[in-house]
Amino acid sequence: MKFILGKISSYFKYTDKFMWLMVIALNVLSLLLIASMQRAGNYNYLRTQTIALVLGTIGALVISCIDYKFIYKLWWLIGAVGFGLIALVFLYGIRVEGTDDVAWINVGGFSLQPSEIVKLCFIVTLSVHLSILSKNNRITSFPHICLLAVHGALPIVLIHFQGDDGSALIFALIFVIMTFAAGVQWRYYLGTLGVVLLSTPFVWAKILNDDQRNRILILLNLDENAKTVYGWQQYQAKLSIMAGGYTGEGLFEGQRVGYAIVPEQENDFIFTVAGEELGFLGCCIILIMFLALLLRIFYKSAHARDEFGQNLCIGIFGLILAQVTINLGMVLGFLPVVGVTLPFFSAGGTSLMVIMVCIGIVQSVNTYSNDDRLVIKPHEN
Repeated sequence: MKFILGKISSYFKYTDKFMWLMVIALNVLSLLLIASMQRAGNYNYLRTQTIALVLGTIGALVISCIDYKFIYKLWWLIGAVGFGLIALVFLYGIRVEGTDDVAWINVGGFSLQPSEIVKLCFIVTLSVHLSILSKNNRITSFPHICLLAVHGALPIVLIHFQGDDGSALIFALIFVIMTFAAGVQWRYYLGTLGVVLLSTPFVWAKILNDDQRNRILILLNLDENAKTVYGWQQYQAKLSIMAGGYTGEGLFEGQRVGYAIVPEQENDFIFTVAGEELGFLGCCIILIMFLALLLRIFYKSAHARDEFGQNLCIGIFGLILAQVTINLGMVLGFLPVVGVTLPFFSAGGTSLMVIMVCIGIVQSVNTYSNDDRLVIKPHEN
């Protein structure tokens, strides 16, 4: 018992308490907003979110107590799980209500979105890949850059064919952030940007469907027709945020929230609930908490004991940054709607559990960055 109490004491001594505080605050706000939003319907989103939070917290605590080097040793298994999940979607994928892509599978009566788990698998395998290249001074070698590109393209292309282009975009941004932080040279990004620009006419004409093209066009001209069709969701989102003013109408008091005026307000457009009920000040507090969490994760990456730990933290930093940026861009009408959730806030059990596990990994990197600060050594019983 004394040994166990000692380990618990040691854990609380060396874990990053500020990071846990930010995560707790974000989750509490999320539960409040979801509780307010669900009065507009019959489904108990709060119950699902709470269960996911409990399971995700347990996973985060367990992962944070284990040396992240174990993840390095299991990279091949984690990669296999990722590709296995993608394959399951092709075989047994379903479309859930309110979406237009086949990106979910049924597990025991619950819908699971494998791409959320694959994001974490991708961060792990790419972290290992980048660590090996850096260790062998091959991070600037053209043949190895090509292999890195293949590594990044595989999940992006496969998930694109599932119709989940929002997740594919997140994978692409994670790849860019992680490879840039690892030392891949500017010329490769500029070359890729040139190829993307040259291929834009082909992509517009042959790859994008009518819905996707219209979602982009409405950003340029929200006329009356666009407001009632493809731009309706974003138009109503802006009205809800404006309705909140500076201080908001108060939790559980938003009239537009109560009538579910904004489609998918429980998911991709949860920020509209914050805008209407917490107002401009409440939204700023949420953004400040996200910024504080991101800066903390970035700080931990800079103080990791090895390149693998640095890459893991940067990957998780990139995941949260990309999703927050794209989600808010969608809600505010700066970016087309592509189905990207807001971390911690959007109702979605898979997304929340994965994000919590990611936080546990960052905590593990923090704890095990110095040998004299180990909480639980692998050989101890």
